[in-house]
Amino acid sequence: MTLTFYSYPKCGTCRKAKAWLENQGKEFNEVHIVENPPSKEELKSLYEKSGLPLKKFFNTSGKKYRELGLKDKVNSASDEELLEILSSDGMLIKRPVTTDGTHVTVGFKEEHFEETWNK
Repeated sequence: MTLTFYSYPKCGTCRKAKAWLENQGKEFNEVHIVENPPSKEELKSLYEKSGLPLKKFFNTSGKKYRELGLKDKVNSASDEELLEILSSDGMLIKRPVTTDGTHVTVGFKEEHFEETWNK
């Protein structure tokens, strides 16, 4: 099973996650999340498969998130509006996003990767 790994090369968390995948011998296609952000439809699919609230897909510590004042909007906007915002800029998406087409992880916590990707 080949994973799709949406990441940003300058992101330390993405580098840790990538190293973990490599150390576990996982096959993955790396996608630069800023140059090739997932479309609104892809994000919707990832969101639905993740079982996470949509606001967990936002990079809340990012400069762009603060500049756009999304803190309040995330709590009041519809899923459609949030997916539109997320798909507009890869820097707004929490990274890395990893998927095998069935399972999805957002961010990197080693125990969560272990649980999800070492079945």
